Amino acid sequence: MELVIKRFDELTLQELYEILRLRVNVFVVEQHCPYPEIDGRDAFSHHLYYRDEDGIQAYLRVVDAGVSFTEASIGRVLSRKRRCGLAGSLLREGIRFAHETLGVDALRIEAQTYARGLYEKAGFRQVSEEFLEDGIPHIQMLLDWE
Repeated sequence: MELVIKRFDELTLQELYEILRLRVNVFVVEQHCPYPEIDGRDAFSHHLYYRDEDGIQAYLRVVDAGVSFTEASIGRVLSRKRRCGLAGSLLREGIRFAHETLGVDALRIEAQTYARGLYEKAGFRQVSEEFLEDGIPHIQMLLDWE
């Protein structure tokens, strides 16, 4: 499995198409949640994914500080195959990349509540009450190195 990290303007059309297709399939189709998946933040993000001979297997984006939150953020975390460790592994890579390469000192996320454990294992802590986002329960979580 190969780790790929690219800024938006470095993605090929094929990569972008595959990323958007996966995100729509998971977050819109599987979750029966019609919402604006293409949200304008991709141009202000690093896109990290694992790929093999069958294509992209896991994906997330690291969004620049000041775009979604004051802090940098991680979002759109997904894995083509569930419960096999790929999402957690890629999440750790995203955190490491944000902290070590980008110099980020805090990451804020809006996590679907059911995935709280995944993010807690990576060091995030809940910092908000549960709220509905597009009809799905979410919480804000924070990871900081201060």
